[in-house]
Amino acid sequence: MSSNKFLALCTLLVICSNTKAQTIINRDPFIESMVKEVNADSLRSYISTMVGFGTRHTLSSTTDKNRGIGAAREWVAQKFREFGNSSGGRLTAYVDTVNLNPDGRRIDVRTNLGNAMAILKGTDPNDKRIYMISGHLDSRVSDILNRTAESPGANDDGSGVAAVIECARIMSKRSFPATVIFVAFSGEEQGLLGAGFLAEKAKRENWNIDALLNNDIMGSNNSHDTKIIDNTKLRVFSEAFSVNDTGRVALNIRAMGLENDGKPRQLARYVKELGERYVDHIEIMMIYRNDRFLRGGDHTPFVERKYAAVRLTEMNENFNHQHQDLRTENGIVYGDLIEFMDFEYLRKNTAVNLAVLANLAKAPPAPEEVKVDVRNLTNSTALSWKKPSAGNAKGYFILMRETSSPVWQKKFYTEQLTLTLPYSKDNYFFAVQSVSAAGNESLPVIPTVAR
Repeated sequence: MSSNKFLALCTLLVICSNTKAQTIINRDPFIESMVKEVNADSLRSYISTMVGFGTRHTLSSTTDKNRGIGAAREWVAQKFREFGNSSGGRLTAYVDTVNLNPDGRRIDVRTNLGNAMAILKGTDPNDKRIYMISGHLDSRVSDILNRTAESPGANDDGSGVAAVIECARIMSKRSFPATVIFVAFSGEEQGLLGAGFLAEKAKRENWNIDALLNNDIMGSNNSHDTKIIDNTKLRVFSEAFSVNDTGRVALNIRAMGLENDGKPRQLARYVKELGERYVDHIEIMMIYRNDRFLRGGDHTPFVERKYAAVRLTEMNENFNHQHQDLRTENGIVYGDLIEFMDFEYLRKNTAVNLAVLANLAKAPPAPEEVKVDVRNLTNSTALSWKKPSAGNAKGYFILMRETSSPVWQKKFYTEQLTLTLPYSKDNYFFAVQSVSAAGNESLPVIPTVAR
């Protein structure tokens, strides 16, 4: 045996004696059973009802019982309440409202804005984590102020709200240590108003939002101009780091080379890993920007307040069916109509959300005070951490990737609170996750410097 092969074998034995290399990650049967319950017909029925309200424009009627945003948001809240009846009192629902004055732009009259919300309370009183899933209920046509025209909003964003409702239906029948909040925002098309209202409220009241999955335009499989048809890819948009990361925080990001490791980007990696683990025939495409080019979504107010928030969107948008008056021109049908949707694709995209939410809410909280030792110059990396203050972490995954890799490449398992790996911190990034006995992982934590 050559000296190089002998050295490689010794290195492998050292690793195996301290860790269990994770080569295959099995699906948790608890989560797998929920994923199988996601139903395309249920999603279609939700969207059919939403389309039936005629318009869901933010400035439409809030008092009409059958038409407009008011009737739509009350219907969503009522669906949540129905699910709450079988939750043992754990799921509660309401419409969270605020009155807005005209802004001279997209609000021209005093408006009652309402977000339809449901809260699935966590079972561990010591676990303060909150996970959120959202879509926006309001719809629009070509004129942003037209509140009377038919505006079906089937895909934008009936698809995202349908995913929220379906996840609430399925998760309400189970319990999780952490709390899950389901939200149908209003006011997205008028300037992310409902999301901005809730994000500011959450920040003011110190909500411990660990992650937000925002779903917007996720139920159509084709583009109008490039003619690409594909229902096997889903985009996840994520910010590299918060625009508010300034001063010492920004200097630390630069010093440690963490420009690609902010909270939203870590969540996006998690979405890719979990979504592809549980949902067949789907590939999560990580897009390295907060949203589509020069556009925005309801996750943005949360990102701006330093929460981990991402946007999930179909791979190929069809702009003939987005922000369009209902009409036919030169044989082309315009408008956001239900007949242009792919409900099998929406089923898969909803299942991705469900798998990610369930795994996060079932996992223990992340490890605390994760540190990397830099007291000496070494070609190995020594990590340490403390167990989370709540939950039951059975062990920990140490994640590793090359600096040029978009995703984590290796996982090492340990039940200790320290681990030294024969890989240089000059060449790799590391993070640590808590893991439950069933294999549910927390979000990763990038180490800070221990001197």
